[in-house]
Amino acid sequence: MAQHFLLSAKARTLSLKAIFRMGEDAAYRTFCELRWPENQGEAICPRCGCVETYNITSRRKFKCVACHHQFSVTSGTIFASRKLSFTDLLAAIVIFVNGAKGISALQASRDLDIQYKTAFVLFHKLREAMAREMADAKLNGIVEIDGGYFGGYVKPENKKEDRKDRRLSFNRSGKRQCVVIMREREGRSLPFVVANEGDAVPYVRDRVGTLATIYADEGSGWDALHAGWDTHRVNHSVQFMDKGVCTNQAESYFSRLRRMEVGTHHHIAGPYLYAYAGEAAWREDNRRTDNGAQAMMVAGAAMDASVSRQWKGYWQRAS
Repeated sequence: MAQHFLLSAKARTLSLKAIFRMGEDAAYRTFCELRWPENQGEAICPRCGCVETYNITSRRKFKCVACHHQFSVTSGTIFASRKLSFTDLLAAIVIFVNGAKGISALQASRDLDIQYKTAFVLFHKLREAMAREMADAKLNGIVEIDGGYFGGYVKPENKKEDRKDRRLSFNRSGKRQCVVIMREREGRSLPFVVANEGDAVPYVRDRVGTLATIYADEGSGWDALHAGWDTHRVNHSVQFMDKGVCTNQAESYFSRLRRMEVGTHHHIAGPYLYAYAGEAAWREDNRRTDNGAQAMMVAGAAMDASVSRQWKGYWQRAS
């Protein structure tokens, strides 16, 4: 039997031990190289683009020779106004990518000895940066589409005679949402959140190429897809695969997302479901990538992302 990738040595190329051994100066240099890879890690003024700067070593800042603007390596990124050390930031990213089914902010707060609020906002900033990779993605080839419902739990009544069928729409809490995944065969995954599965058709029109072939299940919400694409359906009440037509990769995505919800986070608030759905898609797309490369991908995306308008000052607004 072939060994699973996560069990092999190829999957482990970066450890927390290596992060803490490198020290603060090496971690800082790593962030500089991620911020300005086109200049070999040497600072570039974010205001005027000048490549000549002075180093203010006492504060780890730079001063532009041309416009005299002072800035740091995290200025203008999602890590702007940070308080964590560069070593702790890098360690947090490694902890984040090491969780195959995600990692809770509470566990990270214990591992790094930081407040839960800090870990919660930091991880959501990382999810936001990861989602930018698929902001303008267009899917082609064979695209599997499926929907899964999350949230809206209704507690059953104590007595059996008072219990109702919670699968019926008029017995739901009104908080249940549908995550729809569009996934290329051996390619990228693109999730989004809608109220009902059938509401996803406009998103499909925007994100799936007209020459693509769509595989979907028997859900009536997908009937409209036949008008615009070569669409094949499989009736899951009869069989899971019909002459090569299946949605197994979409189901694999939902398996990961449900394990994240039930086993790791235990509860995902409705307004943030899209963020966790995007994280699960990123983990599925990079499941055969070693953890060192994953960490650099996430860190690089974070250093390339602008200041988060949703998460900067989140707890000050929420309190």
